[in-house]
Amino acid sequence: MADLQHRLATHDDLPALVALMERAITELQKPFLDASQIASSRAIMGLDTQLVSDGTYFVIEQNGSLAGCGGWSRRATLYGGDASSGRDAALLDPTKDAARVRAMYTHPEFTRRGVGRLILDLCESAARAEGFTRVELMATMSGVPLYRACGYQPVENVMDERGGAPVPLTRMRKRL
Repeated sequence: MADLQHRLATHDDLPALVALMERAITELQKPFLDASQIASSRAIMGLDTQLVSDGTYFVIEQNGSLAGCGGWSRRATLYGGDASSGRDAALLDPTKDAARVRAMYTHPEFTRRGVGRLILDLCESAARAEGFTRVELMATMSGVPLYRACGYQPVENVMDERGGAPVPLTRMRKRL
């Protein structure tokens, strides 16, 4: 992880982030989902520009190349991009709610190099600094092993059918 750099995302980053997300969904989900589920994933996942506006979304780079992205939120929406239905921008109460880890993506050429762990560390530290004592996320099947290794526990398995085909997801939590 020593050669990974991080910074907060800006709105100028959006085109590159969307391209990275598309590639990550297409490539990294192949061992877990069929073609119709991958297509469905695009409708339920993606960038939530509210995270960029809130200053809670990170860009990870290595030697000038975009290696990954992800963030956290103090808002109620657990997952989904700008086009996803059911979004809720209500602010969470750190004394009783869990912060959300959101929209984590690793470029397929940068997997298993610490990108995901770095994003989780950044998100957890920022949420803790704002008084949150718990975090939760909605994991894709490709993300579950990383989150388990980082101390997250599964609390609910769901099938999201909003994109047409059912996509398996796991809600996970961690105490900070």
